[in-house]
Amino acid sequence: MLGVGRIGAFHARALGGMAEVEQVVVADADHGRAEEFAARSGAEAARSTEVYGRVDAVVIAAPTAVHVELLRRAADARLPILCEKPIALDPTVAREAVEYVRARGAELQVGFQRRFDPMYLAAREVVRAGALGTLTRVHAVSVDRRPPPPEFVPTSGGIYRDTHIHDFDIVPWVTGLPIVEVTAIGANRGAAVFREHDDVDVSAVLFRLADGTLGTAHAGRRHEPGYDVRLELAGTHGTHACGGVTEGDFLTRFADAYRAELAAFVALAAGRIDNPCPAPAALAAQAVAEACVVSRREGRTVRVE
Repeated sequence: MLGVGRIGAFHARALGGMAEVEQVVVADADHGRAEEFAARSGAEAARSTEVYGRVDAVVIAAPTAVHVELLRRAADARLPILCEKPIALDPTVAREAVEYVRARGAELQVGFQRRFDPMYLAAREVVRAGALGTLTRVHAVSVDRRPPPPEFVPTSGGIYRDTHIHDFDIVPWVTGLPIVEVTAIGANRGAAVFREHDDVDVSAVLFRLADGTLGTAHAGRRHEPGYDVRLELAGTHGTHACGGVTEGDFLTRFADAYRAELAAFVALAAGRIDNPCPAPAALAAQAVAEACVVSRREGRTVRVE
């Protein structure tokens, strides 16, 4: 485990509870933090440069700025990798990193945990089974209960790369149709730190799927009543909705999905399953986010490249 911040610590504890995992080795840029976590959890602490020779697979949960460096080291060691999204904030850098990993024959799974949530899995089955008939509209919501710490905002990549990107992955995954066109608008309704970094804390996106179906996605950084994440689909034969407002935050809402994601990664590393979230899918979601950034800044509809 590379990185033992909030999500990294959760992943390490979850892996430590799996019968198939013999030992969890943790490393962090702050080695003292890794040692403290190891002492509390039963994991082993190691320097970041020492991890690759001691493990059979790597989970990257460090800050985005160091993802590419860590990916390259793990790929050089030919280790299976689970990397939290995004691979990199710059899409060109992300594509180059994916190609580097591919060229070295390493397997890369990207962390889009909604694919492992029972509600989203059920929505995918409903759509793929044809129960909704011809799809006519889609609506996605991703709204945090509380905004991130101010120091996170400058390195977050903004609301489209950090928050909406989950919508841009899950909608194509559920519907089987890529997003090909976006019109994005945003507003600042809360903390000034978002505006100061050319970001917004409320966003709405109108998107078009490859078959012409229209959809909307709404994201926000603050909703005190609860964490609001859902997906609604309608077709000529019916409608289907999943999710809603829950107490807590993303770790509360998706705790089981994260555990299922990690279990799938262990199975992938053991060679038992195909990659459930391959890097090209993550790059596709990032391409939609980049189109939204351009759309909001230039005030126009943008085709997804």
